[in-house]
Formats: sequence, structure tokens, C-alpha cells
Amino acid sequence: MSDDEIDDSSAPLIEHLAELRTRLIRSVLAFLVGMVICFAVAEPILAFLSEPIADVLRARGEDPRLIFTAPQEKFFVLIRISLIGGFALSFPVIAHQLWRFIAPGLYKSEKNAFLPFVISSPLLFLLGAAFAHFVVTPLAMNFFIGFSDAIPALANLVAGQGEFSAPAPDEELKTIFLGSVRESLDLSLKFIFAFGLCFQLPVLLTLMGQAGLVSAQGLSDMRKYAVVGILTLAAVVTPPDVVTQVILFSVVYGLYEISIQLVKRVERRREARLRAEGLWDDDDDTAEDPAT
Repeated sequence: MSDDEIDDSSAPLIEHLAELRTRLIRSVLAFLVGMVICFAVAEPILAFLSEPIADVLRARGEDPRLIFTAPQEKFFVLIRISLIGGFALSFPVIAHQLWRFIAPGLYKSEKNAFLPFVISSPLLFLLGAAFAHFVVTPLAMNFFIGFSDAIPALANLVAGQGEFSAPAPDEELKTIFLGSVRESLDLSLKFIFAFGLCFQLPVLLTLMGQAGLVSAQGLSDMRKYAVVGILTLAAVVTPPDVVTQVILFSVVYGLYEISIQLVKRVERRREARLRAEGLWDDDDDTAEDPAT
């Protein structure tokens, strides 16, 4: 191979790497801008994420406050909120840059098949996160905090209100909830990410159906195993109370059934396309897909 041939063959790779660098730089800049914006409003975001705990404490007649036990704890909590919020805020830009990088290498049919998943995935994640914050987290916080003793006087004393009075010599041990900012935020974020990922089930199974890795009939036959798996998931990611577990099971199983219908739709479209191309065999109900 001559030097000219080597240069000609390496030019496309250099162009791809240069474009990748441009896309990465734009994505990082968008993330940094989003992080700065979120840090400016990190306090309201923290208050929003902590609202389920505050509602439970108010209902118990206790002071709705969280504490931090290390000087740097709250600062790093705000930094964490800025990182997560910055990524969420800049995700449309990052997804657009990713799409602009891979789209030229896709056929038109592949673009039409892939683009809906790019759009629906973040929307489903937001739906799962909203469900976790407004439904699951309040139930979980009420369950966990319910194990503490409701002692408004002591809680208010720790918050700097009221006067100290020595307990009686024979008074039994009392426990109160003094929520840590970091621990409380971590628990709320775990629920948000867990349910956000669970709501990706239709996207995942439909993509697998698009690739021919799963079928609607196979998913239907796996229903009993799916029920066991979803029940196990509900027991792991939710507090041990029946109401929350039933809610999670109902939602995720509903998503599983929706996934079956979406895979059926993918299979019908594939069958129609292969019939039009004369590649569908009605006798054995199989076909040779030229794209595979």
C-alpha cells in the first residue's frame, strides 16, 4: 500500500475523531453551564426533594428540619444536587450531540426506528422519577419515620426552641428522628433512580424486540417468571410494607404488559415490510430479514 493510499484511508478516521472531540466539548460545556445554574438554585431543589420528609414530620407534630453533622456535609450535598441537576438540564443538548454524531452512519429506516427511543427514554425516566417522588417516597418516609417516637418537645428543643426539662428517673427510653441532609437526600435519590430505571422497561424490551432478541410470544410465556422477578424487585427497592410493594408491582407489571404490546407492534411492522419484499414465508411463519 502506498503512502497516498494510507493517507486517504486514514482521513475519514481523523475526521470522525475531530467531530467526536467537538461533540464532547459541546456536551461538557452544556453540562458545566447546567451545573452552575443548578448550583444557584440548589437550596430550592433540596427543599423540593426533602418535602416528603417535611410533610411526614408536620403530620406527626414535629419540627420539619434536617441537620448536618459535619461542616462540609451540606456543601457537598448541594454539589451533588448540582451534578445531578446539571446532567438532567443538559441532557437534551448531550442527546442532540450524540444523535448528530451517530445519525450520519445510520440508514433512514434505522434513524426512524431509533429516534422515538431517544425521545421516549428521558420522558419515561421523568415519569418514573415523578412517581417515586410524589407517591413512593412519602409512603416510604412515613413508614421509616414511624418507628421513631413522636416527642415534639424534645425535637423542638434540639431545633433551638423551648426549654430543657430533666426526664423522670423511671422514664423509658425514647427515640426521635433527627434527619441528616445527606442520608435523607440519598434515600430520596435512590427511589428516584430506581423507579426512573424501572420505567425504562418498555424502551429496553422494545429495542430488544426491534433487534429480534425477544418476541411477544416469548414475553407472554415468561409472564409467571416476570411476576416473581417484579415481586422480588418490589421487596428490594421499597420499604417492607404491603401498600408500597403492591403499588410498585402494579406499575412495573403494567409496563411489562405495555412492552408486550409494543413488541407485537414491532413484529407486525416487520412482517408487513417482509411481505412487501416477498421474503415472508406463510407456511412456517418465518422470514429472512436482510437487515440481520
